[in-house]
Amino acid sequence: MGECRPLGFLLGLPFALLALVLSLVGAVIWIIGTVLSCLCPCCFCFAALANFAVDLIKLPVKVLRCFTHSIPC
Repeated sequence: MGECRPLGFLLGLPFALLALVLSLVGAVIWIIGTVLSCLCPCCFCFAALANFAVDLIKLPVKVLRCFTHSIPC
């Protein structure tokens, strides 16, 4: 963690911003999936949809980690 990798961060920043937009879409999907799974608990697909949305929400952090670990200084 003490290593400085500004080049990887700067190259990954546009992709992280795109992932941020996708994470906002994921947050909306998560809210809708959670409400629908509460209304109809017999449908397991809504729970899977909510889990997929959580993965979309975590996407910007994963993108930045990938770029900072892959690209050396």
